[in-house]
Amino acid sequence: MNRTRKLDRILSLDDFELAARKVLPRPVFGYIAGAAEDNVSFRQNRECFHEYSFVPNVLVDISRRSTEVELLGKTYSAPFGIAPFGLSALAAYRGDVVLAASSAKSQIPMIMSGSSLIRLEEVAETSRDIWFQAYLPGQDQQIRDLLARVRNAGIQTLVVTVDTPVAANRENNIRTGFSTPLKPSLRLAWDGVTHPSWLLGTFLRTILRHGVPHFENNYAHRGAPILSGKVLRDFSDRGHFSWQHLRMIRDIWPGHLIVKGILNPNDAAKACATGVDGVIVSNHGGRQLDGAVSPLRMLPAVVDACKDVPVMMDGGIRRGTDALKALALGARMVFIARPFAYAAAIAGEQGIDHAISLFHGELSRDMAMLGITSLSGLKRHMLLHRYERPTYLDSEGELMRSAST
Repeated sequence: MNRTRKLDRILSLDDFELAARKVLPRPVFGYIAGAAEDNVSFRQNRECFHEYSFVPNVLVDISRRSTEVELLGKTYSAPFGIAPFGLSALAAYRGDVVLAASSAKSQIPMIMSGSSLIRLEEVAETSRDIWFQAYLPGQDQQIRDLLARVRNAGIQTLVVTVDTPVAANRENNIRTGFSTPLKPSLRLAWDGVTHPSWLLGTFLRTILRHGVPHFENNYAHRGAPILSGKVLRDFSDRGHFSWQHLRMIRDIWPGHLIVKGILNPNDAAKACATGVDGVIVSNHGGRQLDGAVSPLRMLPAVVDACKDVPVMMDGGIRRGTDALKALALGARMVFIARPFAYAAAIAGEQGIDHAISLFHGELSRDMAMLGITSLSGLKRHMLLHRYERPTYLDSEGELMRSAST
């Protein structure tokens, strides 16, 4: 079945996961799909969206509605972007490059992961508007060297991830045979042979054209290879990273500075006081501390703590209605990771284009049925939490409600 016919059967972001399971070998699919320990946070990231229902307006002329949003001095076509996802080049040939190309074409933001297997300079050549997400070590000179490299690549927005002080307990990776680096084994070879389109179209194609992939962007220098029986990745230096380093980064980084991985409103306030340009509320897709609270639940409190700084969110977003709920609670932008990795796996840039188009279409249609013509018209009173009840209309006709039943 060719790529176009495959995509004809993809009607939602969740459909990409089902299709990708057939294409990707077990370790790679398990790495993308899995989270930490018992997957509690991963599941709750989705479930918490069901706690809110919409209160739509009717008889509104929505014929000229727009999904555009302004953020960090730029107008984007829609309020969603592609979240950073490490090892994208294992899911699809030149994964980070095709993600950057598709996002640029669609005029949405894309955050490149610091755990990429493609040099950031190459991805930046595809799109100068990418944001770079850094997993920074706790040594001043290493930080300075990496930031100098990012700046020299022409990247203007730096995203510092702060929720990875140690490697997470991802038992799912062990069960599916995934490790970083990948260790050669008969089982790994069999997983590749039984998924020939991935083996030939992604893995061997990459090695033949570009050599064995390495972790290219954790430091200013090249890191470990992705395939090795002896080399181990070292996460120990991340444990030194502190607020002092964030202040130093703000002093030396001339572009936009975003902090990702905040759930605590007190931490959000500290970050804003440091001078960051944005905060992304995130629990790393449930891939770090299992049992960490869902970003959607903490979003309103973080928005309150960041009065003059835009707040963004990722985690569990799969529908246009999910994005609108997050925006109604104060988010300026939402980010999605796994579905775009799956889309790239099954159809490369064409698959990503299709995923963006599907989600953009949902957003526009949902805005129409909600009765708003722009995202500025999306208000908190248009959501009803399961423990709230409507009471009356205020003087301007807005729905008011009591705090609880």
